[in-house]
Amino acid sequence: MRNCKTAQRQRILFSFAVICLLTLLLTGRLSYLMLAKADYYGEKARQVQQRERAIKAERGKIYDRNGVVIAGNKPVSTISVIHNQVKDKEKVIQVLSDLLEIDEDKVRQRVEKQTSREKIKTNVEKDISDKIRKMNLDGVMVDEDYKRYYPYNELASKVIGFAGGDNQGILGLEVKYDKNLSGQDGSILTTTNARGIEIDGETEDRIEPIAGDNLYCSLDVNLQKFAQQAAEKVMKAKNAKNVRVIMMNPQNGEIYAMVNAPEFDLNNPFELDSKKEVSEKKKQELLNQMWRNSCVSDTYEPGSTFKVVVATSALEANVVKLTDTFSCPGFKIVEDRRIRCHKTVGHGAETFVQGVQNSCNPVFMEVGARLGVDGMFQYLKKLGIMEKTGIDVPGEAATIMHQKDNVGAVELATMSFGQSFQLTPLRLLTTVSSVINGGRLVTPHFGVKLESADQTVVKKLNYGEKENVVSKETSENMKMILASVVSEGSGSKAAVPGYDVGAKTGTSEKLPRSSNRYIASTLGFAPAENPVVLAIVLIDEPEGIYYGGQIAAPVISELLNDALPYLGVEPQEKKEVTGQR
Repeated sequence: MRNCKTAQRQRILFSFAVICLLTLLLTGRLSYLMLAKADYYGEKARQVQQRERAIKAERGKIYDRNGVVIAGNKPVSTISVIHNQVKDKEKVIQVLSDLLEIDEDKVRQRVEKQTSREKIKTNVEKDISDKIRKMNLDGVMVDEDYKRYYPYNELASKVIGFAGGDNQGILGLEVKYDKNLSGQDGSILTTTNARGIEIDGETEDRIEPIAGDNLYCSLDVNLQKFAQQAAEKVMKAKNAKNVRVIMMNPQNGEIYAMVNAPEFDLNNPFELDSKKEVSEKKKQELLNQMWRNSCVSDTYEPGSTFKVVVATSALEANVVKLTDTFSCPGFKIVEDRRIRCHKTVGHGAETFVQGVQNSCNPVFMEVGARLGVDGMFQYLKKLGIMEKTGIDVPGEAATIMHQKDNVGAVELATMSFGQSFQLTPLRLLTTVSSVINGGRLVTPHFGVKLESADQTVVKKLNYGEKENVVSKETSENMKMILASVVSEGSGSKAAVPGYDVGAKTGTSEKLPRSSNRYIASTLGFAPAENPVVLAIVLIDEPEGIYYGGQIAAPVISELLNDALPYLGVEPQEKKEVTGQR
């Protein structure tokens, strides 16, 4: 009996001890949650009791050099539903299906989906969203948003680029300056009950969005229009595959115009010209091709326009003088190769200057041999040919050049007249700018400055340049020589009445050589003594006559004839233009 009472007492004591221990543990846990984790669970409670909706920041605008908007915004809305707040489900489905032109079954799926917020449609035009807002449908949210808008549609499409449905930059300047243009989204916080229904009478917390910075660029709408019209005209006339044009200020690298014809509609960037049904993979390939900025991203053999670089290098290295004489029988034997001149009967005796005017291959093969492999590569590097330009749009391609150790006499000869290697049109134009601006290798660019939406903060964009890559004497000589190419030589069709123009023409055969496919090109600048505009034109696979001096030089003449008066350059006394036609 005594043993039984003792056992009972022990069980009671044990139970009491367990209860005390559990009480102690629960008290400790409660204290931990109330004190140590108070902030954490307080935030969790707020998240349950609050619903957050984003307010999209307005994307910064892009302006041309005259303050004309080339990328702006249209106010649109995002329509969404909050399942727990919808009172008349059938009416909501019917209204949204009708006004948003969405299949009723799709709307129903989203309305019935038990989520805190379900988007029905984005980028809804303002007149439609205003109708929905006025109907005061319970559970339907109409949130302000912005849609990117391009007032000039196809103008400079592959330079400006576009933003996607989420207003994030995808191409061109839009993606390069995306961090500056994007801004910072705001939000609306509303208080809800445990079932997620907004509580009437509770005030909303609103965090205002911060608009993105505006970008001012060097692109000029009018010069771009001139260039694009000229490109499209010659592309149609020659039934060419494409036409590329760049116009820039050789003094500071600001690009006035960059054309990649055919362009595409920035307001419908996912729409292909072809109406054929293609797979998604093929469609993306075609879109990538359509969006490609070939002036920056594609390389080509420059042909005789590269003779500007070789002539400059030879004068700098002091291996040739203006009065040096050469003989052109119509070809030159290099090792086991017979490499011909474009004038198969030969130019006969000619000076170095005449060799440039005539674009004579044997003269340049001799000049290249005088430079030698070491000299050639020394000046290619000094003049920037071996580097990217650093332009402020994505996708720049690098020069494709021989390895120096693999260059023999034949390779050196073909390099001397612009064959057997490839570079971008922009790379060539940038190097030529240093030849005619007194020797400064500038960085080509579009961005000029960034400005906050309220205009309180302005950041000027600066770009590096290298001094003395060409001597002043060589620069002056090359401007004189290239002006004589127009007045007395093969570039006569680049002439502009009332102005001294410098130019160099080129014709390069695409690989494989037997394909009979050519790129006709000409680069030109004016006024010759103090250039304010430098331009290049490339016509890819023209039909019929394909020589740069015949079909690309007239486009340079047209561009400069439009650009010079527009830029405020007064014509000089008219000069009689003579030379080879």
